[in-house]
Formats: sequence, C-alpha cells, structure tokens
Amino acid sequence: MRTGIFKFPAKAKTRLYLVACAGAATATGVSFHAFNPNSPSLSYDSFLRSSIFPEKILTVSHGVIRSSRAIYTIACTVVDYKYSLYGLPIDSYEYLQKLSEVHSRSAKRIQNLCEANKGFYVKAGQFVVSLRQVPKEYSSTLSSLQDQPIAAASIAQVHRGTLKDQQEVAIKVQYPGLENQMKLDTSIMSFLSKCIEWFFPEYRFEWLVSEFVETISLELDFIQEAKNSERTAKNFKSNDMVWVPYIFWELTTRQVLTMEFCRGCKVDDVEFLKEMGINPIKVARALVEVYAEMIFIHGFVHGDPHPGNILVSPEGRYGFSLVLLDHGIYKQLDEGFRLDYCELWKALILLDSKKIQQLGECFGVGKYARYFPLIFTGRTIDSKSPLGRGMSSDEKRNLKQELRSLQMEDISSFMESLPPEFLIILRTDGLLRSILRKLGASQRVRLLAYAKCALYGLSLRSNPQSDFPVKAALSRLKTNISYLHLRLVLEVLDLLSWMKKIRRLLYTLTERMSVIFAATSSSILKGA
Repeated sequence: MRTGIFKFPAKAKTRLYLVACAGAATATGVSFHAFNPNSPSLSYDSFLRSSIFPEKILTVSHGVIRSSRAIYTIACTVVDYKYSLYGLPIDSYEYLQKLSEVHSRSAKRIQNLCEANKGFYVKAGQFVVSLRQVPKEYSSTLSSLQDQPIAAASIAQVHRGTLKDQQEVAIKVQYPGLENQMKLDTSIMSFLSKCIEWFFPEYRFEWLVSEFVETISLELDFIQEAKNSERTAKNFKSNDMVWVPYIFWELTTRQVLTMEFCRGCKVDDVEFLKEMGINPIKVARALVEVYAEMIFIHGFVHGDPHPGNILVSPEGRYGFSLVLLDHGIYKQLDEGFRLDYCELWKALILLDSKKIQQLGECFGVGKYARYFPLIFTGRTIDSKSPLGRGMSSDEKRNLKQELRSLQMEDISSFMESLPPEFLIILRTDGLLRSILRKLGASQRVRLLAYAKCALYGLSLRSNPQSDFPVKAALSRLKTNISYLHLRLVLEVLDLLSWMKKIRRLLYTLTERMSVIFAATSSSILKGA
C-alpha cells in the first residue's frame, strides 16, 4: 500500500485541520489536505462534504439501515435463546449443552453485526470481549474485532506524515459526524438492552451500555486524549522502560491528533520478539508492572491496553521499551477507591477471607465479595492452593457445584452493584491477562507485580508524594521490606504445599509397595 507523505511547517502560523483522504475501497493511496477553518469562504463541514467526503456520512437512510440491522440481529438472538432453551431444566446437562450452542450462534450473529455496521458497533464488540465475565463463546468469537488494521480503525484513521524539519509524525484523523452517529447508535443499544430485559428480566445490561457510552465519549475528544498522553508521560518520566509519543499541540484539534511516529511490533507478536532477541517473559513482566503502577500508585488508568495499543521497540536501556499508544480511554480512580483496592489485593494475596468480605461491603457487593479471589487470582475464598498454582481437583468440583446454584440474576446484581471504577479495572485486567498468556508468562508474574504495587500504593497513604528525599527513601525501604516479607510468606506456603504433595506421594507409594509386598509374600508362601 502506498503512503502519501504530507509535509507542513513544524511551527504553523495558522491552525490547520488535517484531513486524510483514503483511496476507494482498496485504499491504494493516501493524500493529505491542509484546511484553514478561519477561511470566510468555506466552513469546515462544508469543506468535508463538498471536497473529499462526497458520499453520505450519516443520512437518515443510513441510520435506519444500521438500526434495522441491529434490531433484527438482537430479535433473532432473543428468539433463539427463548425457544432453544424452552422447557429444559436449568441444572440439566442438555440445558448447558444447548446454552453453549446458542451462545456460539448468537456471538457469530453479533460479530457479523459489528463488522457490517462498523464504527461504534466494533467498539462495543471490543468493549464486551474485554470483560472476562461474558461467556467464553462470546469472548472467543468477538476477539477477532480486537485485530483491526491501522488504516481501518473504527472511529479514526491513522496516517504517517513528515514535518518540514523531517520529523516523522502519526496523524490520527477522526471521521466526521461521529458525535451524531454515536448518539443514534448508543440510543439503539440502550433500547435493545431494555428489550432484552423485558423478555429476560434476569439479563440486565443497562450498566454495560452506560459504561460503554461514557468510555466511547472519551475517545471522541482528541484534545483530552493528548492531555492524557502527556500526563502519562509525566507519571513515567523516571521509567526508562516506557515511552509515550510526543504531542504536537500546534497541529492538534478535537478531531485531529498529531504525535511523534514510533516504531515497534505489537506487544503479543512473540515470533518477532524472539527474532529481535527480546525475551517475551521480560516483556510480560515489564508490561504488567507498568499497568500495576497505573492502577495502584498513580490511580490514573489506561483503559484500553489491547495489543494494537502497545508496541515493543527494540530500543531502550534494557534492550527494549514499551510504547504506549491511544490514550483516549482513561479513568481517574477516586483516592478512597484506590486505597481500598490496594487493601483488597493485599488480602487476596494472603487469602484473608475476613478482610475480603469486609472490603466487599465497602465496594457495595455484599455476599458476592466471596468471588473476588476467583475473579482476580483463580482461587476460591476457601482455597488452600498456593498463589498462582490453580485449584485442586476437590476445589474445582466444589466450585462447579456452587456456580451451578448461581443464576443470571446474581451476575446482573453483582455487575450493577460494582463501583464504576471497577468496570474499567476488570476490562484492563482482562486485556492484560490475555496478552500475558500469549507471551507465555505465568499468572504468578501478574499477581506478584500487583502485590508489590498494592503495598507501595498503601504506603502513599501515610507519605503522599513526599518532597523530602530521606522520608521518601524510608517509605520505599518500608515498602520493599513489606514486599519481601510477603514474598517470604508466599514461598513458605509454596514449600508447605510442595511438602504436602511429597508426603501424599510417599504415602501412595508406600501403600502400593505394601500391596505388592503382600502379594509377593503370598505367592512365595503358596509356592513353598
């Protein structure tokens, strides 16, 4: 594909709108136009309509087609669920088998809907798949929506350009008319969620639509995205592992974002990493430490860490660096929430069930707090398994029986009761876990990084951003000692678990040897 290079002064005297015009459906070429909105002869919208966007963008007929397609898809899905599962006992094997089949068919319909309607529907599909609470049939099918090429983004296109001083830049150009399209699309989504709730009262998704609307609204303001980018760069200014592209403010508007062009491969491209001599496990560890710092320490969280938004550059002090892109979706955590979340992770690591239940009351989830360990660490609240080692067969069997008693009503109630900060954390954590699996890192890497940053995050409560070097050093020392103590506890628990397994193995071997010895002795006596 040919790329058109547009050159313009590094210090523009007038504010310019950069508008990218892709070629026809094949997108064989790209050219750039400079437009001065102060020109009295032509408005910006008129320029778009008359010059380079002659086709209809958001006409009534277009909206009707998209809406009709969405309504038809959801109607078919509702009918499929209603009649495929009709009359089947909920706790029967046949019901579970049929449910999985309906999930698969419905996920495929929704995938086709997202790909046909594009835009915010693709974003909605990406948003859903990032939540680990959806059925696996949906997450596996809709995961293809995460892999959209750079020139076919859902709300904007990114093009490569060069300034007059030869500085390479990436220019992100928003499609026109998106705000009106967003209002229409999200209204339809809200209407459909209410329809589903009418047919299936236990399936309540209004919380999901509301969170999606809030999230996608953030992405439409490129000025705010640029500010988020600079704030993140400031937060990690002392971290040589992180690089955030420089923003060219004189060439940035609400619809056009111009930033430094950065090279690198997608963070989950394991084959390329190995070719470059970069250890994927080290990348995984660096990645999770960066996001743990965002969540537990800064309280300013990048809410869309899918692989396309994180590059690995072969340059850097440690042989590579992480390039963070797309800073549209961020969440500023309430300070009280941040501290409670740090406490939750400390309790999760130590499996302090009493503290977990107590924090569940703070978060407003009540009895559902018992599922926090399962959601975040893969253990039950009563688990005796070592951290990051999974559950025993008995624990899995007991959990399966417990989960069978849960209804969709319970899941809806749980998600509705969560603080809004929790939803973006669940989304971010889900995307991170997916990347770590692709990089071959164990869950323990993530858990230990979270534990360390949670402890440091708690230390900020008593020493908020101290300007005194000695006090700050003592705070770090205290945190490191606490972390080492925690690691020691975990290693001892691992050792005890290992010794228990060895003891069980030796007991089994002894039993078998006794049986063999008895049988051999009996044969010898009979022969005698």
